[in-house]
This record gives sequence, C-alpha cells and structure tokens, in this order.
Amino acid sequence: MVSTLENEVCSIGTTLETVLATPEGRRIMSCIQCGTCSGTCPYGEHMEFTPRRIINMLRRGYIDEVFKSDSMLRCVACYSCMAKCPRGIRLSDVLLPLVKEQTLINTPEMPAELQKGLQNTLRYGNPMGESSRKRAQWTATSPVKVPIMAEIQRPVDVLWFVECYTSYYARGQDNSRAVARLFKALDVDFAILGNEEKCAGDCGQLTWESGLFETLTDYNMEIFRKYRFNRIVTGDPHAYNAFRIRYPLYGFDYVVEHTTPFFARQIDRLKLKLKRPLNYTVTYHDACCLGRRAGHFEEPRQLLHAIPGIKLVEMTHNRVNAICCGGGGGGMWLDTYFKQKGMERLSERRVKEAIQTGADVLVVSCPYEISRFEDALKVVPHDKPILVRDVMELLAEALED
Repeated sequence: MVSTLENEVCSIGTTLETVLATPEGRRIMSCIQCGTCSGTCPYGEHMEFTPRRIINMLRRGYIDEVFKSDSMLRCVACYSCMAKCPRGIRLSDVLLPLVKEQTLINTPEMPAELQKGLQNTLRYGNPMGESSRKRAQWTATSPVKVPIMAEIQRPVDVLWFVECYTSYYARGQDNSRAVARLFKALDVDFAILGNEEKCAGDCGQLTWESGLFETLTDYNMEIFRKYRFNRIVTGDPHAYNAFRIRYPLYGFDYVVEHTTPFFARQIDRLKLKLKRPLNYTVTYHDACCLGRRAGHFEEPRQLLHAIPGIKLVEMTHNRVNAICCGGGGGGMWLDTYFKQKGMERLSERRVKEAIQTGADVLVVSCPYEISRFEDALKVVPHDKPILVRDVMELLAEALED
C-alpha cells in the first residue's frame, strides 16, 4: 500500500520544488538521459518535450517552456516510460502528472472532447454526462440478482465498484452481467453502491484536473465509510489503479482487487463451473494499468487457459511491451485532437497486430478497450471477422447453465 510521496506518488497541490526535495525527486534528477522513455513512448515522435527532454529542461532551468507546450496532451499514461526506465524513475506516477497540471494552467484552451468529459465527470460523476439515477439501471437486465448496499443494509465480503463504462454503455453492461454471474457461480457475498457510486477519478489525476480527482476521492471515501465490507473488487483497471496507488494518500486502507486476478485466485473452484467449450482462437491485450503498472500479466492468461476449447495466441507486442489502446490519461476523449494532429490512433495500431494473429477474438480486461477496439475494427481492413470480448464475458459464456 502506497502512502507517502517518497513511495512513488504525490498528493494534490504538490509542486515540482517539493518533489525535487524528496528521494523520488533526487531520483528524477539522476536521469542518465538514455532516451529509453522517449523511445518506448507510443506517441514520442509527436512530442516536442518527451520525458527525457522534460528532465533535461528541468535541470537547465527552462521548465516553464515545457509548461507552455501541448506535448503532454499526447501522453496517454500508458506507463511504458516508467516500466522501461533503467533508473526506476516514477515518471507516470510523479513527474508527468505534475507537468500536466502546470500545463493546464498555461494552456489557453483545452480540447473540447476532453474538457466535456472532465466537466461531465465533475457534474454527473461520469464522463458521459448521464444521470446518477440511471447508474444502476443495468441491474434490471442482469440474469442474477445484484444487491445494492443501501437496500440490503448489512456487511458484505465484496463491495463491487462497477465504474462508469460498465454501468452506462451497453457493451460495458455485458461485462457487468458477466461478473454478476461469476460472483453468483462462486457464491461470493457481494453488493454494489448503485446510484451512490461515482467515477474513481483516475483519469482526472493522470490528465489535467487534479482538483477533480480530489473532489471524487473525497466523495467516494465518504461513501465507503458508510458501509462495512472486507474488500473492494472492480473490473476497471483505472479505478483499481486509483484505489491502489493514489487513494491511500487520502486515508484509503481497504483491500482492493481487480476482477481478473480476483477470479484467477479462485481458478480451481472456477474450473469446476466452466463446462461449456468455447472453440475460439483468442489473443489477449494487456491493459496498461493492470499489466505494466500492477504486474498482472499471467492471471488473465490463466483464466483463458481454464476455459475448455480456448486456444491462446500472442500478439508480437505482449505483456510489458504491449501497445496501449490509447484510452488512458484522457485519451478516451482526445481522438479528434489526435486526428487533427495527423496521429494514428493507437487502438488501430493494436488491432492490426490482433488481426495478424488470425484470432477469432481479441480479449481485453478493461472497459475502455471494448469500445476503442470495436471502433478501430470498423476502419482497419480485415478479411476474417474478429470479435472483442472481455475475459469476464468469455468466462461467463463458458459457465454451465
């Protein structure tokens, strides 16, 4: 559990000067300027100031020039630079969020899509701008009953934090119904917050609006304290990232798990329930927050291998080298901006690799990726049909009736 600045992250209002006075700050200044971070960045060639050059400008006293640039709009918080840094510098956790925050102050106009997404999140608790009263409507279509904490008024083992895209988007709701079925199959004592839930705010912290993140953190912490539960489980790697890495700075001390490793821990019991063969050839995309940041590379593959009939083939770039879908760090709301700048969508780059494997299904473990890859497949030529499915959806499909 992370709880101090020295242990990788920084709280709201932290300045670069404050950071540089810490052990983490000294590590930043120890950069050997090898350029690995810049070379591994999926949009590095489109940045005026890559992570390496940002540190160089910081050393030379020209950091204000960086703040006036829009380079950080191209950062999708994929953790590639941090994962590959030979000095172990926490670029994505510390330096880049601070630079983004200062860039916002010096940027005259934020791209409209991103601004709308963040404004909606502040006003409605979700980036789509949907009413909070509709957040739990999907439960009416669930094949199993989904308890809501405010209604059952008792302690549970698992507080399931559903998140936005799996609450409001139709394809995201497929994931939610699948998770509910899996909880039921394993007799997990669970409940959701329903209409009391709001976005965990990870993209607010990793894009521009640190104040938005703090607002959401304060709200969610207050809601968590209302109820009694043993652990929080979420299917959104971004929420998992926020709870695991940043919320502890604000008093969060709960056990938190992502659905993929949660079910992988119970794979022996789960295998007994997976009776329906799925004769698919699948390829798996490693989500950045779940893979590079949290190290959960093998658990999703273990779950796929547990499904009868599944054949797993790997893309050229996999595990720590996986290509980002482009949705993190605000990228979900920057596709128009990227297109205007002549930048290839990372989701299209990724599905080209998936198509080359000959797989029937591109499997994901993040709700952002469903819509991003399905949209990309509409414009990337391919002769053989390929579906996009979450690991949870395939597991639920393989359950016995």
